[in-house]
Amino acid sequence: MTHLTDLPSLRMHWQEHGQQSDEPAVLLLHGWPQTSACWDELAPLVADGRRLIAPDLRGYGLTDKPTEGYTKRRMAADVVELLDHLGLERVHLVGHDRGARVGHRFAVDHPERLHTLTVLDVAPTHAMFSGTTRTAAGYFHWLFHMQDDLPELLTSGREEEYLRYFFQRWTLRRDRVEPRIPEYVQAFRRPGAMRAGFDDYRATWEDIALDEEDLRAGRRVTVPTLALWGAQGLASQVAVDELWRPYIGTGPQGEGLLESRRMEDCGHFIPEEQPEQLAAELTGFWGRHSRRETPAGLS
Repeated sequence: MTHLTDLPSLRMHWQEHGQQSDEPAVLLLHGWPQTSACWDELAPLVADGRRLIAPDLRGYGLTDKPTEGYTKRRMAADVVELLDHLGLERVHLVGHDRGARVGHRFAVDHPERLHTLTVLDVAPTHAMFSGTTRTAAGYFHWLFHMQDDLPELLTSGREEEYLRYFFQRWTLRRDRVEPRIPEYVQAFRRPGAMRAGFDDYRATWEDIALDEEDLRAGRRVTVPTLALWGAQGLASQVAVDELWRPYIGTGPQGEGLLESRRMEDCGHFIPEEQPEQLAAELTGFWGRHSRRETPAGLS
């Protein structure tokens, strides 16, 4: 079921799978160059007894594409507005790619709204830019997307060729991803869509400044966190678990909150390339860390 909802900051498109139950709801945040449709293969595998909420983030899909507000703090605040609209106090959050960066900021700014955080095939933004050579070698597109005006100029009218370049190079199991590519291309041909996607990347320096402020103040992610990456994915080029560890705090008994695992036979697009394996990882993780919602009016 799809919805268009007017929130205080923008109009957001979101998809709903499953139904409300005693189990905590799940929030699914997509990455670039995709939309909420990236979760369609996973959703039936985890929706039994769970309500799944999958929005198009600011600038993506059918959600509004304003010309500002692409810091991960603002994008996380958009998602909080959606949860408030839906009356959801706390959720499990799963983010892929750029959606994982929004999820990381969400977890730091709004920890009381989360049961758990899962990040897919990504390392923290701040950590990636602490090693410029590594970033330039493996993530050249990131630096290109941050340039003013040039990405729009060079990709206008060639959106499909440009996006397919990344799908071809970041995917191991092409048969799983290929059927969705025309839908993503259509989404990014909408007015303002490519610009908005580049604006997501252009917010990098502001995002890094917020991350540095948090590190200096001792603010870390304080909910159980699962980091998964594809064995042939983008994040396989770096030590994912080591890079995430400084950004994740400890539990009340001093226990580590970070779990990390590599997913075999998988490229960057985990939800589509390995939905069955991902579903097993998520349901196991949620089962170990679920705290059910308290009904309204009870304490």
